Amino acid sequence: MERGTPGASRPAEPGPCLSNLRGAEPAASASRLSADRAQPGNPTIAVAAVLPAGGCGERMGVPTPKQFCPILERPLISYTLQALERVYWIKDIVVAVTRENMGTMRNVIQKYQHKRISLVEAGETRHRSIFNGLKALAKDQPDSQLSKPEVVIIHDAVRPFVEEDVLLKVVIAAKEHGAAGAIRPLVSTVISASADGCLEHSLERARHRASEMPQAFLFDVIYEAYRQCSDYDLEFGTECLHLALKYSHMKAKLVEGSPDLWKVTYKRDLYAAESIIKERISHEICVLMNPKDDIEPIDHLLKALKNELNDVKIESGALSQVGRDIQQSKLEKCYNFVCMNIMTSDFQETRNLLSTLEESSLSILYPVVVVSVHFFDFELVPLSQKMESLVWVRDTAKEMKKRNILLHGLIIEYSQVSKMLLCSECTLCTIIV
Repeated sequence: MERGTPGASRPAEPGPCLSNLRGAEPAASASRLSADRAQPGNPTIAVAAVLPAGGCGERMGVPTPKQFCPILERPLISYTLQALERVYWIKDIVVAVTRENMGTMRNVIQKYQHKRISLVEAGETRHRSIFNGLKALAKDQPDSQLSKPEVVIIHDAVRPFVEEDVLLKVVIAAKEHGAAGAIRPLVSTVISASADGCLEHSLERARHRASEMPQAFLFDVIYEAYRQCSDYDLEFGTECLHLALKYSHMKAKLVEGSPDLWKVTYKRDLYAAESIIKERISHEICVLMNPKDDIEPIDHLLKALKNELNDVKIESGALSQVGRDIQQSKLEKCYNFVCMNIMTSDFQETRNLLSTLEESSLSILYPVVVVSVHFFDFELVPLSQKMESLVWVRDTAKEMKKRNILLHGLIIEYSQVSKMLLCSECTLCTIIV
């Protein structure tokens, strides 16, 4: 099979049909900065990940499988892939999807520029899908271009908020114990009901835990467990740690996970996930300016922003270094920019910023907010120039919105910064105090 041509051939029967969509380089991330040098605590072993993504979303009650449901106009599974791609030491990510959704998955990978992703055909159940992913990593598929890892992570495609620290913990624990999995305290008491619907007994909540994802295993341990697995377990089982215990006699090390490991299951969870994503991408603002400009009004505005937004990190940089600033901000998950224009009507600084944002593809993953602030001395600027400014911001905002860049314009009287006199139609009007 040719590289980069996913699904060029598939077996007639459902199985681990491998489609390789691997990129040349790992996705940019904060972790990637240290990829070229060993870090204390980071695994020096070969690690891969398997994501079963063949569910139909029956419990969510929507026609679209939940892994493809949009959050901020981007499929849920894309956020999960991004979380794994940030971890540079995960060499391969194998996603198991149904045959009918294979094309949709390829489109997601290509549109959002995901790297190191390979596709296999999902089975009829969760365990069968995971088994197909493991077969691809074990080179059981003739066309496989993957190498067998020492440790494999199994994660859910609909748990988008997994962080590197918990992935590292389960991998290290799996290396030592053979198997490991994230857990969380039980929220509700678990009870057992009799056949006639009456209470038989309840579990002591303090002694039991909820099994979460991610889980990690020595590859040979979990692969052999699946090879020995009964049809009943493949059909009705859901717990990978149980298979490792039952068939490979490995007692998994349990690792305390974070509250963000929850699984998107119901429709209301989509709204909760959207709220979390919005909160995360709104915690930093990058203020860009021309170093030759008068900084007095800018200092005033920065102080106002910091006073009003106490929980937001605000950083400033020079427009002459905009490319480097954007790259650094991207690694720090900044998607909010304030562009300062002092006593100018050509919007050159804002034009440069927008051009650089488009070239950086930053807005592919999340909406990018740009506030173009213009300081004018209204006694010197004619009304026609003010109107031209408003029209330019309005028209440009319409075009930028198509690229997932949300442009807002703000015109401020230079000599009286505390008062906003005019704003464009696309501006979220706020008095700068």
